[in-house]
Amino acid sequence: MPETDPAAPAAPPAPPAASRAPSRMATLVLIAVLLAAGLAALAWYDTRGRIAATQDELARRLRDIESDARDARSVARTAQEAVREAQARLGQLEGRLAESQSQQLALEALYQDLSRNRDEWQLAEIEQVLAIASQQLQLARNVRAALLALQLAEARLARADRPQFAPIRRALARDIERLKAAPVVDFPAMAMRLDNLIASIDSLPLAFEERTEREMPARASAADRGLFARLAAEVWNELSQLIVVRRMGAAEPPLLPPSQAYFVRENLRLRLLNARASLLARDEAGYREDLRATAAWVQRYFDPRSKSTGDAVAQLKQLSGMSITFDMPTISESLDAVRGYKSRRERAPG
Repeated sequence: MPETDPAAPAAPPAPPAASRAPSRMATLVLIAVLLAAGLAALAWYDTRGRIAATQDELARRLRDIESDARDARSVARTAQEAVREAQARLGQLEGRLAESQSQQLALEALYQDLSRNRDEWQLAEIEQVLAIASQQLQLARNVRAALLALQLAEARLARADRPQFAPIRRALARDIERLKAAPVVDFPAMAMRLDNLIASIDSLPLAFEERTEREMPARASAADRGLFARLAAEVWNELSQLIVVRRMGAAEPPLLPPSQAYFVRENLRLRLLNARASLLARDEAGYREDLRATAAWVQRYFDPRSKSTGDAVAQLKQLSGMSITFDMPTISESLDAVRGYKSRRERAPG
């Protein structure tokens, strides 16, 4: 056994086993606490890093959002300006549209007035044309002039091409067909032929009108003869003019002195004037009687061998063979259609 030094201090007594167990527990607890603290520190540090990163991400996103918001506000301002400009333009367009609509309404009203006035003028003109055509039929019995007037009225209505004129055009068509079916007598041409006959009366030769007819070639041939031959020829010419022998194939016409010849021509002129008046009055009996008497006088008192006399007799026979009386058609249907349309239009409101 080793020896102990009495002077040395005494070693502490060893703790007992029961006291060493709690110290170990405390150590373990301390270690656990330290580990937990370290883990908590690590978790805190990691969480802090994550929070910082999240904050950075949030800050970046906020900056992006702010940038987008600024862009959006700029776009919104641009859009607002565009909307305001569009609204201003829309207001201008609406004003122009309202103005154009008012102008269109005014133009439509003006067009209606002009159309109504044009229709009235056209109908008044057509009515006047038809009235003149009716007068031509009633007074002068001129079918051709009335037919031309109706065709002119129908052509004007056809150019207008208005549906409301259809009844008038149908009435005009029926009257035109009636006029075309009527016999055509050219009264103005017949009157002109009578005027030509009246003018030719003074040139008709009478049956016993004495005319001095000298043979100029005979005189020329006698000039080449001698003195006695020329003297004998002149005596013979004078004697031949004293006695005239004509061959008459019919009854001998009267020998008229110049004064009576004048009255014959004047009576013929009066007969032809009466025939012309009867023609214009449509007196067929008087017309034929005057022409018959005129032809008889021409054949009796005037030279039938003359060409002018033969032409006058032929003209008189041709004129007397024409009929001047027939049932004259009327155009009252067309006149009634035009006047009825005008009266309905005047009674219509507006």
